Amino acid sequence: MAADYKKITTDGLWGNNPALVQLLGLCPLLAVTGSVVNAIGLGVASTIVLMGSNLTVSAFRKFVPESVRLPIFVMIIASFVTAIELLMKAFTYELYLILGIFIPLIVTNCAIMGRADAFACKNPVKESLLDGLMMGLGFTAVLVVLGAMRESLGLGTLFSDMHLLFGPMAENWKIVLVDDYPGFLFAILPPGAFVGMGLIIALKNVIDSRRNTRQLELEPDDIVKPERVRVTG
Repeated sequence: MAADYKKITTDGLWGNNPALVQLLGLCPLLAVTGSVVNAIGLGVASTIVLMGSNLTVSAFRKFVPESVRLPIFVMIIASFVTAIELLMKAFTYELYLILGIFIPLIVTNCAIMGRADAFACKNPVKESLLDGLMMGLGFTAVLVVLGAMRESLGLGTLFSDMHLLFGPMAENWKIVLVDDYPGFLFAILPPGAFVGMGLIIALKNVIDSRRNTRQLELEPDDIVKPERVRVTG
């Protein structure tokens, strides 16, 4: 059966988004999205681990006994997380300190384990790699949107401290939305993250609902009625 790459892409980015639909990985998502740079850092790390674990699990899926499947998946994911952790310590150490425990806790992210168990161990390498990429990008997109929302409301800025991830060239990327902004503490605290996430999920549900309604309205016009033929004996 031919792979449906379009469905894999749309599921990862929208239809089965790990954060908006599956509601997985919410602990780090809500904890570190106080700014855009934090969101991008965690999103990129999670995406790389998703792609690497999906690729490895798919490549060796026929050699892994059913009885030890989950422990092996955990070891594979932990190996990629360790590699990402060492790379962040070497190249983005300050951002690594800000993200703290949530980098090693990627090992326990249900979104990553779920894709390994539900998709990668049942599908070929190419499809599994694409699934990991799309799920990672979908997760990162939610992180960035929530981070932008909280940073703009809480601090009145966007893209502050981007040099922590992109180096000296990003020193001037900061955008001040409101001069002398007093700050809105609620947006930066965990309750603000819950409210922001709820608004994003509600917006997705509204968009899906309107799209489904529009499709239902168009369906009768698209159906070709069979022509009635009179048969006489």
